[in-house]
Amino acid sequence: MSTEVIPILKTVTTTVALEAAVAYTANDVLSQSDTDTHGTAWTFSSCARSNSRGGTIVTAIAQSESESVTPRLTLFLFNATPAGCELDDNATNTCPDSIDLTGFVGKIDFPAMESLGTTDSVAVATSSTYGNLPLTFTCASDDDDLYGVLVTRDGFTQTATDDMTIKLVIEQT
Repeated sequence: MSTEVIPILKTVTTTVALEAAVAYTANDVLSQSDTDTHGTAWTFSSCARSNSRGGTIVTAIAQSESESVTPRLTLFLFNATPAGCELDDNATNTCPDSIDLTGFVGKIDFPAMESLGTTDSVAVATSSTYGNLPLTFTCASDDDDLYGVLVTRDGFTQTATDDMTIKLVIEQT
C-alpha cells in the first residue's frame, strides 16, 4: 500500500524596508540595513509543512513600491541562514559563497520590473518565463523556513520609504 502526498498550495510573503533613496548599482544586495554586519537574509517563514520537508516554488513575484523602476533581480535561496554571503544593503553581492553551498537551494531570476502608470513596479517569474522555476527545495532538519539574498542585476534608485516585497507560491509536499 502506498501513501499519496497531496500538495498544498501556499503563498509566503516577505517585505523589507530598503534603505531610503539608495542608488543601487548592478550586483548590489537589497537588504534592510547598510551598516556592516547588520544586514540580514530575507526570511520566508513556514515554506514547508514541517521541519525537513519541502516543496516546489512554482511562481515568484517581486514588487517594489517605487514606481517606474525596471531592474532585473535575482533571489538566491538557502535552507539555512547564509553565513558567507554579503547581507548588507547596497554592498557588492558575494552569493553564493562556498561556505553556504550545503544549504544552497537555487536561484530565481526575475524579468525586468515594470509598472503601468502610477503603480508599484512588479516582476513575475513562472515556469513559462525565464527564471529557473519550478524550483524544488528541502528545508533543513530543524527548520521549515527558506532564507534569501536579493540582488539587483541592474542599477536603479529605490524611492525613500518604499518597501520591496517578494512572494513565493509553493506547492508543499
